[in-house]
Amino acid sequence: MSYLLSPLIRDRNGRDQSWLSLGAIDQFPPGQTRLSTYRNPGANAWDGETANVACWVRRIDDTTFQVFATNCAHLGCPVRWFAQSGLFMCPCHGGAYYSDGSRASGPPQRGLFQYPYQISRGTLMIRAGEMPTPGPAADASRERPPCA
Repeated sequence: MSYLLSPLIRDRNGRDQSWLSLGAIDQFPPGQTRLSTYRNPGANAWDGETANVACWVRRIDDTTFQVFATNCAHLGCPVRWFAQSGLFMCPCHGGAYYSDGSRASGPPQRGLFQYPYQISRGTLMIRAGEMPTPGPAADASRERPPCA
């Protein structure tokens, strides 16, 4: 019975769209991109490590951040950040993204999925709870040269 009612229960409890802490903003230096994790707000006690969700945090300046899902916009494979090249790379089909999350090359038709964020009392908070789906993408409208 819980299976059938779970969408109603979650919506009523507000677990699907929660503001979650990624930690103090000081742990994300300006000009750097770091891997962070949060606990899925819809997790159950028995979910263990599978309830921890990774995300990439890019701090642009003192108050401006971008928080990206780690999933490629093509088929959902996990992307990695390569600081040397300033690119996120997908190992599955060669998708590449610029540091701002916009598409650089490969099969993805859009940029990385982004989480909304806010800063509250020196803590970086993201609106999370569901896997990001197509919607507002990283700025893919800027003209960029193809990756070499």
